[in-house]
Amino acid sequence: MQTKLAAALLAAAMLCGSALADGLLPERVVKAIEARVGAGQYPVVVIGVIDGGNSEVRGFGKLPDGTQANGGTVFEIGSVTKTFTATLLADAVKTGQLRLDQPVEDLLPGWKIPARDGRKITLGDIARQRSGLPRMPGNLKPADLENPFQDYGRGKLQAFLAGYDLPRDPGAQYEYSNLGFALLGTALAEHAGMTYGELLQRKILTPLGMNDSAAVTTDAMRARLAPGHNEQGKSVKNWDFDAFAPAGAIRSTADDMLRYLKANMRAAPGSAMALAQQPEAEVGAGSKIGLAWMTEGKSGIVWHNGMTGGYASFLGFSADRKHGVVVLTDAAVSLDDLGFATLNAEAPITPVQSAVTLPGSALDEVGGDYKLASGLVIHVFREGGQLYLRAEGQQALPVYASGPSDFFMRIAPISVTFTRDAAGKVDGMVLHQNGDHPASRIAADNGIALDAKTLADYVGVYDFGALGELVVTLEEGRLTAKLAAQPAFAIYPSAKDAFFYKVVEAKLSFERDAAGKVVAVVLHQNGHDLRALRKP
Repeated sequence: MQTKLAAALLAAAMLCGSALADGLLPERVVKAIEARVGAGQYPVVVIGVIDGGNSEVRGFGKLPDGTQANGGTVFEIGSVTKTFTATLLADAVKTGQLRLDQPVEDLLPGWKIPARDGRKITLGDIARQRSGLPRMPGNLKPADLENPFQDYGRGKLQAFLAGYDLPRDPGAQYEYSNLGFALLGTALAEHAGMTYGELLQRKILTPLGMNDSAAVTTDAMRARLAPGHNEQGKSVKNWDFDAFAPAGAIRSTADDMLRYLKANMRAAPGSAMALAQQPEAEVGAGSKIGLAWMTEGKSGIVWHNGMTGGYASFLGFSADRKHGVVVLTDAAVSLDDLGFATLNAEAPITPVQSAVTLPGSALDEVGGDYKLASGLVIHVFREGGQLYLRAEGQQALPVYASGPSDFFMRIAPISVTFTRDAAGKVDGMVLHQNGDHPASRIAADNGIALDAKTLADYVGVYDFGALGELVVTLEEGRLTAKLAAQPAFAIYPSAKDAFFYKVVEAKLSFERDAAGKVVAVVLHQNGHDLRALRKP
């Protein structure tokens, strides 16, 4: 028998007509998409727009076979999946099966779920991104770094949670967590007695007529799947999911996502979808979060975005529920500004920026550590011909030069401008992200000086087993370490036999035998110590 949610979704699906109106997409958004596709930032873009009772889908760019992308082209939608998971939770709450204040451990008997000072993680805590769980688990050690979630199963999730100590009380603070939604979806599926994909299909996809959407891609969908690309435009593998499916596994089309969008825009008060959208908890800058869904503070736009290794997505609708948009692309390059600009005539659009090539000396000139007024330190460094920025506690992100002092990101609408003193020396930078944030340059930590003979002691290959081999090389007086298929990154000495990375928060400790020969290395990262023997 259909639930009230399913009945409501069927009604919404019936509103999705096939006739398309013309001219619903703002001209400035059209020009921005055309410019970005022309510049190679996005291979293809498909955008679906809702304006009152009318809708339109437009495709830009060509697929590898020369055809134009359209409403039936399949994309990875990444974290937009979280809104589906949140809707599944809301449905269980509305039908009286679950409560938002219910501990997640109630749904997973036999699991050890972390708690703090007697405060347990609830279903609502996770859905509002206030669980206290980290963004990713420390035991995420993918066999294939280009497909990082395919071998992370239920057992690994359970093992990590059993050994994790929460840094704060659940519910105390917003912190976006993919791990949290993996746990939430696992718990909901366990409660329903089926897999996450089956639950998703039964409760949302089938009732809405979303026949080209799934957490596990069908052969028919795969035949229309746009190939993914990273922020540099290189082809990448698709991501496959196991335990992390509830956080980002869905693949879909613009046509199907318009059905989902219309259902959310027309959700009746008191319905499951309305419950998921209801903004409750602060996330900063006046914005709030409901159950996964975000509400932008100034405009009231309800939205969520997503990104995988080769795709980006945006889904949102206006506060008056008359206008909606879904934007999909096959590149890991943010398109949030296009989504917001479609819904809000005052929202800015990031200009197309073309990268220029700077010599290594120019990149080294801006390298260093910069401290924002908030106290956050941003590390700027070069690896080969690529400049990276890494905020403390976060991953390193590549930036591209548009001039000698100006750089931009492709993965997000963020740019930086380096400032100089009267003598022309770089003395600070301005981070452009939701405003302009100046940062003063501080002394860079490049470690201590070790002589060439000592550095040569560490050169070799160290076997981490399933994690892969760590290859340490010495070039121009600097050590680099390359783990498996990852790029080679510089490591800096803090003491003899002790080194640190700048690209990630990780350290290496080398071990010597009685004769003083280096025989092993220990990788210290995410609270774990992994030891590898040096190969003969």
